[in-house]
Amino acid sequence: MYLDKTILNNTVIVCPYLNPFKLKGPKSREMNSSDVNFSLLQNQLNVPAEFFWPEKDVAPSDGDLDLPVIDLSGFLNGNEAETQLAAKAVREACMGHGTFLVVNHGFKSGLAEKALEISSLFFGLSKDEKLKAYRIPGNISGYTAGHSQRFSSNLPWNETLTLAFKKGPPHVVEEFLTSRLGNDRQEIGKVFQEFCEAMNGLIMDLMELLGISMGLKDRTYYRRFFEDGSGIFRCNYYPPCKQPEKALGVGPHNDPTAITVLLQDDVVGLEVFVGGRWQTVRPRPGAFVVNVGDTFMALSNGNYKSCYHRAVVNKEKVRRSLVFFSCPREDIVPPPELVESKEASRQYPDFTWAQLQKFTQSGYRVDNTTLHNFSSWLASNPDKKST
Repeated sequence: MYLDKTILNNTVIVCPYLNPFKLKGPKSREMNSSDVNFSLLQNQLNVPAEFFWPEKDVAPSDGDLDLPVIDLSGFLNGNEAETQLAAKAVREACMGHGTFLVVNHGFKSGLAEKALEISSLFFGLSKDEKLKAYRIPGNISGYTAGHSQRFSSNLPWNETLTLAFKKGPPHVVEEFLTSRLGNDRQEIGKVFQEFCEAMNGLIMDLMELLGISMGLKDRTYYRRFFEDGSGIFRCNYYPPCKQPEKALGVGPHNDPTAITVLLQDDVVGLEVFVGGRWQTVRPRPGAFVVNVGDTFMALSNGNYKSCYHRAVVNKEKVRRSLVFFSCPREDIVPPPELVESKEASRQYPDFTWAQLQKFTQSGYRVDNTTLHNFSSWLASNPDKKST
């Protein structure tokens, strides 16, 4: 994923762009989101070459991934015995592949379903209406199709609506959408604002559970660490694709952010790379997928694994997903007890979010060795440690 940033309420927010290929050499032709019309492309028998991916990246899934389903009800209700059981399951998943499912997560009944419905409403608007929310280069928030304003090859087969979130007031998600789409579309902003606030609350709960799962003396360490952070909300829309064996909705990548919470609809698409093969994460009604990102891997001193994943496309069906990325505050420093004991050794240097963002924009392709290579980059560029 490549990162873009903007300023929101005097806070730098970095945005992950879900395409791990940085453009090299001249563009074959200039494109932007107004050039990509999936309502036409999805009916073509031959996918344009710009959307082809290398064979290794489109290798088929080798079965389903059996993920733990973490029931959060006991933790949220203060039941210590159930909390410890949930924490144990989280620890095992995060040390293995960095992903798990959560149910009974405290969301208001019907909110998740309503948000998916509203995403369909937005992506069902005319092309001209969607382009009212066009993402201006250099900003986070806005609509894109195929990320074609940034890349000319290995394009993702998707449309996205990305929205910067910061706990308010002001209600930045609602205000952005209303300002772009007009008062006639206020419901879109209102529902997405409510969904983001609920997601942010869930992130805080998950951060505390992650602290418990690591046995921290201060179980609220990560919750407090992220209280002043920000978030990025993304709606993904994957149209049908006549050649799904050649295209990808999102290419293989690790999220550079801390943790990602994902709501899938009922169409298969998310796949995780485990044990040298791609495995499918099947949708489960009422469940969210939680993925560990690179930043949290650093905050855990390497104990928890960043999840390497992708999104495939379907020949006949539309697929939708709603994603919330948690972004840390500036300094990335793990809890002292994870790096100061006799048994522990420091896996990554102290760094800032701005440094990681600069590294991932410097031409390096984000993958499952990003933090190792980033640490080497910092060591070979001592002046970068103070920037």
